[in-house]
Order: sequence, then C-alpha cells, then structure tokens
Amino acid sequence: MPSHPRRKAIRAPRATAAAQPVFGQPQLSPDPSSFVKPHPSDSGLYRRTNNKLVQPVPEPRSAGSGTTVEPVLTLAEVYGDAGPAKVAAIEKAGQVVFHCVGDTGSVKGPETQSLVADKMVSDFNEVNRANVPSFFFHLGDVVYSFGEGKYYYDQFYEPYRDYPGPIIAIPGNHDGLVYGGDSAPTLDAFLRNFCAPAPVRTAEAGGLLRTAMIAPSVYFTLESPFVRILGLYSNVLEDPGIISSEGGTRPQLDDRQLNYLTAALKRCKQEKYAGAVILAVHHPPFTGGVNHSGSPRMLEEMDKCCEAAGFWPHAVVSGHAHNYQRYTRSVAGLQVPYLVAGDGGHGLARIRTDVYGQPVRTPYPVTSTLSFDSYDDTKYGYLRVIVNAQKIRIEYHTAADGTTMKTPDDQITVDLKTRVLS
Repeated sequence: MPSHPRRKAIRAPRATAAAQPVFGQPQLSPDPSSFVKPHPSDSGLYRRTNNKLVQPVPEPRSAGSGTTVEPVLTLAEVYGDAGPAKVAAIEKAGQVVFHCVGDTGSVKGPETQSLVADKMVSDFNEVNRANVPSFFFHLGDVVYSFGEGKYYYDQFYEPYRDYPGPIIAIPGNHDGLVYGGDSAPTLDAFLRNFCAPAPVRTAEAGGLLRTAMIAPSVYFTLESPFVRILGLYSNVLEDPGIISSEGGTRPQLDDRQLNYLTAALKRCKQEKYAGAVILAVHHPPFTGGVNHSGSPRMLEEMDKCCEAAGFWPHAVVSGHAHNYQRYTRSVAGLQVPYLVAGDGGHGLARIRTDVYGQPVRTPYPVTSTLSFDSYDDTKYGYLRVIVNAQKIRIEYHTAADGTTMKTPDDQITVDLKTRVLS
C-alpha cells in the first residue's frame, strides 16, 4: 500500500496474554516510509564478533505434539480454538497453500521488505478460498544484524501487520548471532517471539495485535494437512551451516538435530506418510551466489539421516543467499529440487558468472548429479507452495510483478508418488 510518514510504535512494557492467537491487523493500513527506530551501521559490532564461534542450540521448550526427540507443532495448534475447523477446511478443499521466504529484515528502511510483504498479502485475495495461503513458513534471518529485540517492530511486526495468517519460523544465522559484550544471549528475541509457550503479545509487537508463535523448539516438525515441514537450525556462522557437533569437533554443540531429523524421517517411513515432506534449513546446501558458499558437511549429514531412515524429502528449501535459486539433484534414484529463497527484503546478491565472466545460462550442469536450473538475482520475491494428495508445486513470485499478477516467474512440480519433476 502507499507509504505514510513514520509513526510511533506503542511499546508494551512486557508481554501481555491473549486468549487466542491473533495474526494480522483487522484493517489494512499504508506502509511506513521510515523506521520507528533508525538502524545505525553495525560495522563496529561486527568487529566484535567471533566469526568462527558457533552458539549452543537451546533445548526444546516442550515436545509439542511430538516427542522430546522430534518436537512437533501442528497447524491446528497454531490456530488455537479455530484449529480443528481450519484443518477441516483445508482437507475439504483438497490442498494446502503456504508461503516460504527468508532474509526479510532490512537495515536500510522499510521499502524492500514492504514490497514483498504486500505482494504476499495480495495472495489472500482469491475467488477460490482453496487458493488462499494458510501460513507463512519463514526460512530465517527475520531481524538483522544480531536479532535484536529493539528492531523486531520495524523489521518484522510492522511489515507483516496486514498479513492475515500465522507466521512460523526457523532461525537464521543473524537471528542467533551475538557480539562481544552483547547483553542478550543467543536467540533471545527469536525465542520470545517464535517459540513462546502461549500466544502472548510481546513487547516487540508494540501496539500491533499479532501474537507470538508457539513453536516448541528452534528445530521442529510442522504438521499440516498434506505436508510436513522438517525445520533445522543451522547456527550463526556466515558459512557454512552447522547442525551437529561434527564428530565432536564443535564442543558447544551436540547431535540432537541429527537425531531429530533421523527420527522425523523414520516416522514418515514407518507411517507410510503419503503427503509431501519438505526439509527447511536456513543455510543452503548449494548456492551460486557471490556472497555465500554452500554447506557440504551439513549436506553430508542430512544425507546420512535420510539413508538411515530410508526416506528422502520431496524438496529442500533454504534462505541465506540473498536471491532466488533452484537446483535439481539426483540422489538415491530420485530427483529432489533444492530451492534458495533469500530475497525477502534484506538486500540482493548477484549470482557468480560462468568461466567466461558471463551471466550463467540455465540449466547449467554443476556436476553429473546436480543441475542449476533457474535463478533471479535482481528482484525481491518469495515462494508460494501448493500441495495436494498427488503433487507439490513450488512457485516463485517476484514483488516487482505487482499485487495483481498471479502468474509465477518460475515453478517446479513434484509428483509425490513417482518423484518425477515437471
């Protein structure tokens, strides 16, 4: 919507209880033209950061609807008392639709993050209610540069004030990053706003109505009709992503997330789960961007979990690299799409050129088992995911297309039974 002059956030002194979860504001409002709290340069704080030191992963707050090994959050729980009716409506519609993107917070001003948020909100304007999104699964880096609570209003609550659905998240590296002398522990504000024990209204929300999300952990399974999303936390390094102790070489960490992922995949195998299984992790296993590299050790560990369980996800989604990328990987006799959606508003990064210094022409054969199929490094955007009993379709939409355009700029479809891509 058109911008308005900077408005003052009404800061609550502490978290306040809400009987039921609340998502968007009841009335649409114009976008802000500036931040309530200006964001100065973080260069000085970065110099006080140990860029090789990982941070401990918090124990799950609870098992949720799962176990201590596999914490589970159900979509019914997310919707509170309205949950059973919401789940029934999705099942009756025969499909679930949701959003995915990461790296949404901007330190320069609200314009780019508002562009993406407004485009996502426009997806709720559908004649057929079956096409309306049921939630937004955030791929991490909600708030820059150190996940500070004081920036949550400008970088999260305000841009998504009109988003009328729940926002569930895994943390990115910036959500947990700390600097020398930081008074807040790692993931402090993220836990308060996304892993709360109840749908309270936090101080960070200011005068807005959205309540905190109730994920049981920073790694967990989201259980929804037609889809399970297995979310991992890949820690605070710029590169690579870290999800384990890596054979005891990282004493700050343990192997809980490997145990979690193996257990979640084994449950899919044992239950003969017929829906889509999506693995979400902030750091991408593969990336061709200029500002980040892939995470081969993390990929190797995820592969071992899949092999131990005898089950592979239908797709892998990540953020971190500030652009859109799509790969096809051949593994275990299957084709699995790996997507990067890190262009949610923070700032764009270009894709590396080819060996001749020219823009990469896709599809580009990276290896005999990996193809780089599509990318966009010039526009902000997000993923719109549609899952029914037969297939999963992952669409890429750009904010530059405007709020009335419904045609995706790129898409990939996975047949859930045959695993054939189209």
